Amino acid sequence: MITPAFELSQDAESLTIAIRVPYSRASEFEVYYEGVDFKFYAKPYFLRLTLPGRISENATEDGSYDMDKGIFTLRLSKETPGQHFEGLNMLTALLAPRKSRTAKSLVEVLGSSEHSAELNDYEEEDFDWEIEQSPYEELTENDLSSQCFYGFGNLRTGVFKRLQDEMSDVVDIREPDSTPPAERRRQRLATEELKFDPDHYLADYFEDAAIRHLLKYKPWWTIAFSKMMDSIGKNPEQNKDEAFQVTFSDEEKYQLLKFKNKSYLLDKRAQYHVYYGLIDILLAYCYEIRVTEGENNVESPWNIRKLSGTLCWFESWNNVHEILVSFGRRVLCYPLYRHFKLVTKAHIDTVKILHLGKSAILKCLLNIHKIFQENDPAYILNDLYISDYCIWIQKAKSKKLFSLAETLQKTVLVKGQLGLEIEELESAALLVQGEENMLDVLWTASRLPLPSLDSLTIGSAASDGISSSKTEDLSEAQAKSSECKVEKMNHVEENAPPVTDSFEICTKPDIWTLDRGQGERVDSSQPPGAPAPLIIELEEKMETTSAFLTEGNLSSG
Repeated sequence: MITPAFELSQDAESLTIAIRVPYSRASEFEVYYEGVDFKFYAKPYFLRLTLPGRISENATEDGSYDMDKGIFTLRLSKETPGQHFEGLNMLTALLAPRKSRTAKSLVEVLGSSEHSAELNDYEEEDFDWEIEQSPYEELTENDLSSQCFYGFGNLRTGVFKRLQDEMSDVVDIREPDSTPPAERRRQRLATEELKFDPDHYLADYFEDAAIRHLLKYKPWWTIAFSKMMDSIGKNPEQNKDEAFQVTFSDEEKYQLLKFKNKSYLLDKRAQYHVYYGLIDILLAYCYEIRVTEGENNVESPWNIRKLSGTLCWFESWNNVHEILVSFGRRVLCYPLYRHFKLVTKAHIDTVKILHLGKSAILKCLLNIHKIFQENDPAYILNDLYISDYCIWIQKAKSKKLFSLAETLQKTVLVKGQLGLEIEELESAALLVQGEENMLDVLWTASRLPLPSLDSLTIGSAASDGISSSKTEDLSEAQAKSSECKVEKMNHVEENAPPVTDSFEICTKPDIWTLDRGQGERVDSSQPPGAPAPLIIELEEKMETTSAFLTEGNLSSG
């Protein structure tokens, strides 16, 4: 637990306690006070004070929370009005626990087991109120100068100095306050290389029924984008904001009312980081909505933050292409469905959302905020990123968002750029599959009835009519075998799918045409270019046997 910074002040009637708890969940906190004991808990902060005077509960207490500063202010009544509490600035003494009392109960309650169970439930505490504490230490200027920055616009630092234990389940990076951006990227790439599972990838590549089903899903922005384009087609002079208006639900409107208005002083470089981070977060969100078909579940917070290098590694991006590469790698390494076609779909979906404008982007960000807020401890990402994005996007320039959408639309991503050697992996798997198909054909051909050599050589004194008859039977069987073999090979070649890879985006992606044919089956095999060695060997054996038998019949005649 973290001991928060706090201050105490007083007047004749009351004691005021101000507790600084940034990045805590304001809706979930506990306060206990009686006599000289005061206890406050708001995960991950805990404060226990032994006061120099007694306080009491008389219905005049009040409290408030400043969201911008992250400060709880509690005003408590003194038990004896006019009493002066000495030593309110002696923080070490205030934090020291009271002298321990005897651990053994002096009174034993005798009665029914039901009453005892009820008493035990009442006495049981979920939290250890006697946990050790240490005074809060503010960061010095030297500490700040050595810190690395992250969060919205890279405006935060020092958050993890005391929150590392709480954040280990939220982000992959360790020690973010002292890890520079270049080292973060190196660690992220190395972790992805270790995480990539070829077997999982190939299983989704070949057994793609679930993938094809997900590709057919149409989220709300797909329908909205189609309506907007139809409206613009009828009236080319109409702008996009007038062509389609995104509406907000009552719940979303309530979310917006809870945000405090802020102004962000961002230099040019920080502005680029904000816009690029927005793309990365939207890509992860689009993937999540597609694979859950719009129904959020307990895995949704994990999916979004895990697929976003911004949220999981505090990455700062330099261009759009490296965002797509990172997102593609993480899709093929972490979630349940690992398929390149899902990367392409998320790419297209994000372009559509950006084209729909600020309202559509804000609607997506509000949903992300809700998903994180309902998950512990993912809510910390709202404080670091999503809340600021929800406020900032409302004042963002529409021209810049449209330019960002155009840039993302023109950016190309192919499998070979991911650095996971998936093209070589697919080629090797297809080659093995092709060889297995050839073995099936050879096995079928080898089971055809052929006269044995022994049955034809025994009884060499037989008449010419019999020998000639057997030779003709062998020739006829050989012809049938060859005919059957050719028919089988032609059947495989006619039914084999084309060699071309249908996953790669065209050189210049077009969001108006890329959605066509998404429900078609993904190619997963290709015929080999030349007959297998086993086929050639079988043909040679059959020709040798025929020649030998013909020569034997002539010599016996």
